[in-house]
Formats: sequence, structure tokens, C-alpha cells
Amino acid sequence: MRTIERTLGDETETERLGADIAMALKPGDAVALKGNLGAGKTTLARGLIRHLANDPHHEVPSPTYTLCQTYEFGDITLSHFDLYRLGEASEIEELGFGEAADTGIVLVEWPERVDNYLQSGVLTIELSSHPACGRTAKISGGDAALTARIARSLAIRDFLDRSWSKGVERHFLQGDASTRRYETARLNRETRVLMDSPRQPDGPPVRAPTDEFSPYSQIAHLAEDVTAFVAVDDLLRLHGFAAPELFGKSINEGLLLCEYLGAEGILSVDGKPIADRYRDAARLLARIHAIDWPEEVNGEGGPGESYTHRIPSYDRGAILIEVSLLADWYVPAMTEGELDAEQRAEFFAIWDRLAAMLAETRTSLVLRDYHSPNLIWRAGEPFPVNIGLIDFQDALIGPAAYDVVSLAQDARVDISPTLEQTIKSVYIEEMRGLSDYFDIETFHRDYAIMAAQRATKILGIFVRLDRRDGKPGYLRHLPRLRDYLARSLSHPALAEYRKWLESIPGIGIAGS
Repeated sequence: MRTIERTLGDETETERLGADIAMALKPGDAVALKGNLGAGKTTLARGLIRHLANDPHHEVPSPTYTLCQTYEFGDITLSHFDLYRLGEASEIEELGFGEAADTGIVLVEWPERVDNYLQSGVLTIELSSHPACGRTAKISGGDAALTARIARSLAIRDFLDRSWSKGVERHFLQGDASTRRYETARLNRETRVLMDSPRQPDGPPVRAPTDEFSPYSQIAHLAEDVTAFVAVDDLLRLHGFAAPELFGKSINEGLLLCEYLGAEGILSVDGKPIADRYRDAARLLARIHAIDWPEEVNGEGGPGESYTHRIPSYDRGAILIEVSLLADWYVPAMTEGELDAEQRAEFFAIWDRLAAMLAETRTSLVLRDYHSPNLIWRAGEPFPVNIGLIDFQDALIGPAAYDVVSLAQDARVDISPTLEQTIKSVYIEEMRGLSDYFDIETFHRDYAIMAAQRATKILGIFVRLDRRDGKPGYLRHLPRLRDYLARSLSHPALAEYRKWLESIPGIGIAGS
């Protein structure tokens, strides 16, 4: 059984350990605090509770006499038990311990009094005095998932200590649909962003439409560690774009300490597109697409680290595996049935031909998620650094039109046909001024194909997030994506695909 030991120089460090533990806890977790009187159990509990309350001055009364103090922090209920004055061990059930442990987080001081009532998955933190450093904390037990979360949280603390300074305050930051996590890190009124993205194990091999057997992430060229983010960040900053400065890097651990570019986006407070900001975002894309980007990047990671990153191509395999999500997830969800062999074969034959059209087209760096959640408005900064760029670790070399689609058909925001046309027109005008080789007709064709490909892919992704990952909130975006797909189908290059969609009853696209 793994044991983690920490030295705690004073009460501040003890409270900070409590906060780091809190960062890792979820409903259903139980933490037992052991130690003699004065060992620091109440101090650690106070740090943990105040962190969950997001209030460093939150009142945390001792439950010594009440035996249990319950807190409600949004969707989280925490029950703090102090069993020092408990009469009989069986009385723990009268306090509602079982229900509290099933539905919320429980924190137990003096757990020795009810050992027979504690489940094996309880995490134990044993505090003791240490003549040289004040206190030590030994962390052990817990199920494997909880122990891994605690270890990760403490590794993040160590990374912040050496990358910035001791005493950094950590807070949750909303993540995205990926496995990456984000935190805000604050010290002396300065804010930075912590990216927590350990290398993910590959999923099971899948049979791609190209008959390749590999994990989906490899075929679709999704970043498997932070190397890709560091490499693309270095490239963007080298060319004068507002990607975040990286103050701390550990590629091996999958941790980055990033510049905080701000909280204001390109949407209004009520979530509506701000047209002038979208125009600047379109101009910025043209600046990116006018550059001849290298396919391979070399640079430095953290201390003693170096990297070589080859930017993947948005190739036939990636295009086809992405559109397969509509066939594998969206269609069955809408029709309660599977495509037959002939329908599947025709679907992939159509997309194979469309991918072939793109094989010889103009390519550039494709950031891949160039849309409102990842564009930061930096008021007062001159163009082009008035727009901050984030979340570009999955960047590819591919059809330049793809990112124009990402902006002009935002999957989470209603973009009117009028604004969509404005974005395209601004981009075209800017590109004509930057490049002597910009072909407008080819751009319109590429835009239509990539718009159809992106909508097709995301319809499948959002259904998969619901069915596989238990995230039904994404389903509310399906009508918007169906509308975007219908818009693109008027282009002659998509006539076959429009006909195929119309032949599948019940999927709600193009009159089907």
C-alpha cells in the first residue's frame, strides 16, 4: 500500500495541505484524520473546508460537542465528524454517517473509535509532531482512484513550488470536453493557469474506414501529452501571436504553468457574438494562414527536457475517422437503428472522394478549435495580439478553411448566416492582401467541405458525450449543428452527401 509523507513547517502549511487534499476530493470520498491532541487535525480540516467553501475566512466550528458539522458547497455536501466524545461505536450510524459517506464527502477526526464502521476505501492522514520541521503527515489507504488523485494534487503543489513560489493559491477552473484539467494559480494578486494533462493511455484499437487498426486518438491525430501544446505555443509566440507565455513546464509530468490572458471573450455578457471581435478573429486567421509553417518543431521543455514535435497532417485517415462518429453514434441515437452495410459503404465512399478533393488544396496551420471558448479578447492591445489564443494542442497542417469554419459556425453559439458571410468576406479580403496565390473559388469549395465535415463530426461527438460519458448537456447544441450542416450542403461539391443524408429517415438533416 502506497504511503505519501509530507513535512509541514507550520499551521499555514498544514492548512495548505488540507486545501491540496480538497482539490482531489469528490462525493463518495472519505478522509480519516489521525493524531494526538494538538497534532494538527483541526487545522488541516479547516484548510480543507475553507478551500471547498472558496473562502479563506469561512467559519469552521469544531464539532467536538455536536459530533458532526455539515456544510453545503454548491453540489457538494461535506460532513465533518469529530468522534472524540462518542460513547459507543454503534452511535456513528445514528449520526447519519452511512448516508453522508454514500452521497457526499466525509471527514473524520478520531476514526479509531469506529474502526469497524469505516470502509476499506477510507484515506487516512496521520499527523504527528516532528522536532525538526514541526509536523509530518503520512497519507495512506484509500482506493486506487482516490490515492491517485491525492498523489496528483500533491505533485501539482510541488510543481508550483519549484516553478513559481511556495504559497500559491489553487482554485478549480472549468475544463472542457477533454481529459485535461485546469486550475487558476494565484500569488500576490497575480493569476496564472495550471494545465494538468498527463499522458493518456491509448484506447483500444478501432478499425478505421481506411482499414487501419489503431486507437482513435492516433488516427485522428489528437495530442497525447503536452508536447504538442508547448511546440505550437512556441511557434505562435515566435511569430508574434498572443499565445500564453509558459512560466513552468514539465512534459514528463504533463504540467504547464501558463500566462493568464484574461477572462473576456468575443461574446457579449448574454452570450451573443460581438461582430467587431469576430471580424478581428477572421483577420487574425488570415495572418496565421499567410505564414509558411514548419512541419517539425524542436525546443525545450522543463529543466533537463527537450522535445521534437512533428505537426501531423489533416490527412484522409483523420477526416474519415472523424466523420465516422456520425455513422457510429449520431445516426443510431436518432433512428434507434444501425446503418446497413450498403449505407455505410456509400457514406465512406462519399467522404473518401471529398477527402481526395482536399489533398491538393492550400494548407496551413489548423488550430482545430478556433472558436469562442478559446479566443480571449484583450482590450487595449493592438491587433493581432488583441486576441489571445488557447487550446491548440491538437493543431494540424491541413486545409486552411477548417479554422474559418470553426469561427463562423461556432458549435456552441448561434452564428447567423449574415455574420457567417461577414466572417468569410473579411477573411477573403485579408488573405487577398497577404497572398498572391489565394484562389477564392477553391476557398469556397474547401469551406463547404470542411463545414460539412466539422458539423458531421461534432454531431457524433456530442451524442457520444451523452451516451458514453454521461454528459447530456451537449445535446442542446444538436439543432444548431444540424442547421450549420444544412447551410453547407448547397455547394455542388456536396451534392452526393446531401442526397445520402436525405436517404436516411429520421436524422433531421437536409429534409431527411
